[in-house]
Amino acid sequence: MNKAMRVLVIAWIIICISPTYPGYGEGSEKSERNAYARWQNGPPSDPGYFPIAVWLQEPRDAQRYKDAGFNLYVGLWRGPTEEQLAALKAAGMSVICHQNESGLRHKDDKIIVGWMHGDEPDNAQPLRDGKGYGPPIAPEKIVADYEKIREADPSRPVLLNLGQGVAWDAWHGRGVRTNHPEDYLEYIKGCDIASFDIYPVAHPNPAVQGKLWFVARGVERLTEWSKGGKIVWNCIECTRIQSGNKATPHQVKAEVWMSLIHGSTGLIYFVHEWKPNFNSHALLDDPEMLKTVTEINRQIHSLAAVLNSRTIRDGAKVKTTPDDSPIGFMVKRHAGETYLFAVATRDAEVKGLFELKGLPETATAEVLGEERSMAVGNGKFTDTFKGYDVRLYRIR
Repeated sequence: MNKAMRVLVIAWIIICISPTYPGYGEGSEKSERNAYARWQNGPPSDPGYFPIAVWLQEPRDAQRYKDAGFNLYVGLWRGPTEEQLAALKAAGMSVICHQNESGLRHKDDKIIVGWMHGDEPDNAQPLRDGKGYGPPIAPEKIVADYEKIREADPSRPVLLNLGQGVAWDAWHGRGVRTNHPEDYLEYIKGCDIASFDIYPVAHPNPAVQGKLWFVARGVERLTEWSKGGKIVWNCIECTRIQSGNKATPHQVKAEVWMSLIHGSTGLIYFVHEWKPNFNSHALLDDPEMLKTVTEINRQIHSLAAVLNSRTIRDGAKVKTTPDDSPIGFMVKRHAGETYLFAVATRDAEVKGLFELKGLPETATAEVLGEERSMAVGNGKFTDTFKGYDVRLYRIR
């Protein structure tokens, strides 16, 4: 090979491995997230998979949840038992559950895709005599338990679901550790998947009640605390839970997309209700909410490959009018198309002027699910949002 040829070959290699070369840059198909590939028996690593779970439900209802777009159970009451796992296997519903003796007997069973800690160890724990509460479980105990779980089976990820202190420092339910957010830096060392729950609509405290952006805040904080080293999921409300307030379908959709836009890569719906009567599967008995949740879930599955592609961190900016009503947004590029997912994070009308990078002089933004589109000139377009509106744009 002569000198000129060697120069050409070296130049071609440099171009091909450059981050700006098509196929290796941000948002390209080559950069799609493969978060679960490190675990042999974990959730599917297919970029078309997005985990949408339901919390602590009876296996007998698995088919009804599958029909509503759920693909995962998290938690099994006093389980897993042989009967529960058999029912889930028959329904083809995966589960993340506690690592008890029955669970370990099924280490080779693909129906179990993860292990979990007890729920909300960061909250004050009830005393054994039932008279009051003691401190939360110490973070170092969670880390030690994590190591034991991994030692028994390293082929599956470990989920840790934390309480509302992730998003709200003043949550008094943490007892002596109220206003100690630094604890979470230690808690998340004890898991592979970090999740949390806060339910703003059903929340009894005026500091949180109706302020849906607490969901987004918690997701952001978990992502920041883990420095990208943990998979981040979160819980979604869709029933009255223990209050007289229940999120509307519009609010549930807003909470879901606030979560995704701010970095969540998995959802867990909480479907229990205590008022006016206890109902462990209240979502299934609420036709309007079930219809909306099914639609949301199916739309997420249809966009899973997009959601699992890399986020373009500086791909857009937005100017809002009024300027005290933020619009959360996220930019993705997949299969030659640009996606802008946006949500009004306050319960007020707001106009957003979006400016995206990397678009041609003229383009068209299709609003998914709304049967409308708008012209995009030099990467800019304007749209108006009512309170907590969600807009999903596909730009060609």
